[in-house]
Amino acid sequence: QVQLVESGGGLVQAGGSLRLSCAASGSISGINVMGWYRQAPGKQRELVAVSVRGGSTNYADSVKGRFTISRDNAKNTVYLEMNSLTPEDTAVYYCKVVQWPGPREYWGQGTQVTVSS
Repeated sequence: QVQLVESGGGLVQAGGSLRLSCAASGSISGINVMGWYRQAPGKQRELVAVSVRGGSTNYADSVKGRFTISRDNAKNTVYLEMNSLTPEDTAVYYCKVVQWPGPREYWGQGTQVTVSS
């Protein structure tokens, strides 16, 4: 089992920045993909950004140029740097990791990000 602990959410004004962190612990060998998703009220959960071990990343079009995903494999932690936030970025942000063999997916508990106008 993999446990994920997220931190860094909060309330910020439009144009501001936040940094989310997600630390993985437990049976962490084989974690290949680490990423962030978000779910706004009344909407489906959507991909924000993912990082594949080895360096490749992928971003939702809505966050390209504003958000940056990074990971520290030694600390088993993935980060999401969010800049130029808008009220449309308000959501619960979830960390997700994918582990091989399996593959097996694990989700964090979510952290609230609220951007005021």
